[in-house]
Amino acid sequence: MTQTAIKQVRVTGRVQGVAFRAWTRAEAARLGLTGWVMNRGDGAVLAHLEGPREAVEAMLTLMWQGPGAARVQDVQAEDVAAEPGLSGFTIRH
Repeated sequence: MTQTAIKQVRVTGRVQGVAFRAWTRAEAARLGLTGWVMNRGDGAVLAHLEGPREAVEAMLTLMWQGPGAARVQDVQAEDVAAEPGLSGFTIRH
């Protein structure tokens, strides 16, 4: 049985204005994750990831790179509760 992981992730650095949210949505969908990603007013990107532990861990590794124009300084992830009613992976505004 596959273990499920649920993480809230805060990514800092040059992560806004570089297609980080669209890239995150595409990579998360490719990995079969559900959740969302959004820009924060402080310049960070916040994401909620739910899925098989291996896929969530793979996404966390990818988030250290980001899309080509991004310059990631830090990726902080913490365990959180599941969000009921999530379907797919979306960009929140």
